[in-house]
Amino acid sequence: MLALPAQPPTPSIADLKEIPLPPPVPYTPQTAGWWVLLALVLLAVLWYVARRLHRWWRNRYRRAAQKELAAIELALADPSQREQALAAVPALVKRTVLTWASRDAVAPLSGEAWLGYLDRTLAGEGFVRGPGRQLQMLAYGRGDMASGDTDALLALLHRWIDDHVPA
Repeated sequence: MLALPAQPPTPSIADLKEIPLPPPVPYTPQTAGWWVLLALVLLAVLWYVARRLHRWWRNRYRRAAQKELAAIELALADPSQREQALAAVPALVKRTVLTWASRDAVAPLSGEAWLGYLDRTLAGEGFVRGPGRQLQMLAYGRGDMASGDTDALLALLHRWIDDHVPA
């Protein structure tokens, strides 16, 4: 007698097995080169942040001078405080310079020498030949300035505070 081949068992859903998933891909770099690149990028970011922080710290005197100049501008609008405010302008400029320049080199300067020094810290001749000439007059409390002259001087001083290059 012939033996009939054995019938394979009929598949059933109960016999199905779940296919195992591969392990998740790690987010960490697998080779040393990526760790070196990451370290270099972090060093570059830290260097950039340190430079920005240093620049911000080094320019704190500029922010203080701009704040004081804005207060002087507000005082100039009040006629009762105008004379005092005008007298405070040259003192503000001198104090600003003394924050970064040698006292021995700057303190004795006056007149044309002082204006020339200010012009050397800012490109142009805004102090010797421009509205900055008024600083000499204001330093000794002589006279009042017209509104247009005051505006030109204050604009020059705002630009000087922001853009001067310490000599």
